[in-house]
Amino acid sequence: MFDIQDEDFLQSLGLAGLPDDQKKAFLQHLYEELELRVGTRLSEGVPDDELQQLEQSIDANDDQAALKWLEAHNPNYKEIISEELEKLKQEIITNRDQILSAI
Repeated sequence: MFDIQDEDFLQSLGLAGLPDDQKKAFLQHLYEELELRVGTRLSEGVPDDELQQLEQSIDANDDQAALKWLEAHNPNYKEIISEELEKLKQEIITNRDQILSAI
């Protein structure tokens, strides 16, 4: 749904200097964090039974059904993804020195 798993993304954050062995793990962590944040926002106010429909589509790797659900329940889902990605990027940039010094 969103792709932040490449060297260009790290470079845009000023983190291209991360050791190679840590880049993949860091990107995976960012992806999971973004997924959690987006999921939380998209699920706000949606009844549990309707959320189960989305979860079933995701569990079945049925991207078409998941997108159809998102379009029906959250037509602005792309904006939400962009907003949450931008927030996450700003947090990383703000804490970049701490991230790099922790390695």
